[in-house]
Amino acid sequence: MHNTLRIATFNIHKGFTHFNASYAIHHQRELLRELHADVVFLQEVRGGHHGHSKHVAHWPSAGQVEFLADSIWSDYAYGKNSVYPAGHHGNALLSKFPIIRTHNLDISAHTTEERGMLHSEIQIPHWHSPLHTICLHLGLFARWRRQQLKVVSDYIKTHIPAHAPLIIAGDFNDWGQRSGKIFADQLHLHEVFEHHAGKPARSFPSWMPLLRLDRIYTRGFKIEQVEVHSGTRFVKLSDHAMLSATLVKDRSL
Repeated sequence: MHNTLRIATFNIHKGFTHFNASYAIHHQRELLRELHADVVFLQEVRGGHHGHSKHVAHWPSAGQVEFLADSIWSDYAYGKNSVYPAGHHGNALLSKFPIIRTHNLDISAHTTEERGMLHSEIQIPHWHSPLHTICLHLGLFARWRRQQLKVVSDYIKTHIPAHAPLIIAGDFNDWGQRSGKIFADQLHLHEVFEHHAGKPARSFPSWMPLLRLDRIYTRGFKIEQVEVHSGTRFVKLSDHAMLSATLVKDRSL
């Protein structure tokens, strides 16, 4: 029975390095493959861009989600959040198991920042109930994040059974950590790095992380291992570090 899951979360910065200095999607795909993750939560994924597809060398012929999933993750979901004349971007989920249902919810708190919440249900062999996943990218201002987390919390209470295994991951932009703590307490969630080290991981900037922006919250799992993937090579990858965790599902679920 497949009770152990390896997961990762990564803000890919639309496939570019910091300050859009160079295109990095091919390097990002190689790094993701090295992790051997079962489920990957991605933020700032470009679903399409008319200009870049014509002028950026080695731009994938399909969208970035399809390119990253390739032959490794058989299923994927994409939630379009920000739409503009040249294209669109949003959150995405890659899975080695069937995604049986997905829903993208607009949680924008202001017209200047389009944000979304991608909820997917994954059918894992021999599990009593599907795995629920939520991929998030929250706003830059604390009052917007509080409003967005209230929407997400209400959604979870209404649409996700309390007994179902749940993973929430993404870019929370919550460097003060207060909003995330309130959110976790209300839903009885565990942040995986807090569980191991007492605080969320430092994840920004990726080459020398100082700010604790990215999170992985779980419910219904034991946390076996966590890791921050960062360092100088991320100058050529993204402005965010990648976080990964190994989780073991509670036997009762």
